[in-house]
Amino acid sequence: MADKADRATEAVVVWERPERGARGPAPERSREQLTAAAVGLADAGGLAAVSVRQVARELGTGPASLYRYVAGRDDLVDLMVDAATAEVDLDVELTGDPVADLVGLAARTQQVHLRHPWLLEVAPEALRTGPRGVDYLEYALRALEPVAALTGPGKLEAVAVLNALVAMLSAVELRTRRSPTGRQSAQSAYLDAVVARGGHPLLAAALAGGAAGVGRPGTESPAGDPFERLVRRVLAGLLAPEPPA
Repeated sequence: MADKADRATEAVVVWERPERGARGPAPERSREQLTAAAVGLADAGGLAAVSVRQVARELGTGPASLYRYVAGRDDLVDLMVDAATAEVDLDVELTGDPVADLVGLAARTQQVHLRHPWLLEVAPEALRTGPRGVDYLEYALRALEPVAALTGPGKLEAVAVLNALVAMLSAVELRTRRSPTGRQSAQSAYLDAVVARGGHPLLAAALAGGAAGVGRPGTESPAGDPFERLVRRVLAGLLAPEPPA
């Protein structure tokens, strides 16, 4: 009896539940409609704006009716994340160069993060992966096929680190866009004053060379796209053969 009760209360991801039951009238809505409404709310007001009640209001129906399609808000977020993941173009042909292919994938993923900033608010749960997320992982692993130095788990770790880096750099980009110019200028002036007083020679040398991302807008940065440069550097380390134990 206990085993049967455990199975009854076992969590089931939304992808494993049928969109409509075997009995009863045909549903008036679809998960796609719920997802589109939820994404629209999040794009406008952040993830906090999304609830079953608010989605129902957007669709002109009662909240209770939506529980035919989702078990709750977690299901909505899963659907939203997968819909956003579907915007990453996976039809780009791989070149056989793992670094170049993953840099391209990372850049396309960042564009999705910048279009949907609420993605950065989603709790980083392990395996919050739907059908599109599975396709994404398969594409990334195909890009890594030439890397003989990494095991399967090592390749999954590399993809996880890459995605975390993309999220972090996307968050920095969004903060930079939102930061008032006056505050950026004040931060730059503060750093100038600090290094002028001495005591931080390495920081002074780094800023003189044009350090990106340290509160000095308008300074010269190394040649090339900083996003691509940082992703390439991280991938070079991730894909390098592990040193012998």
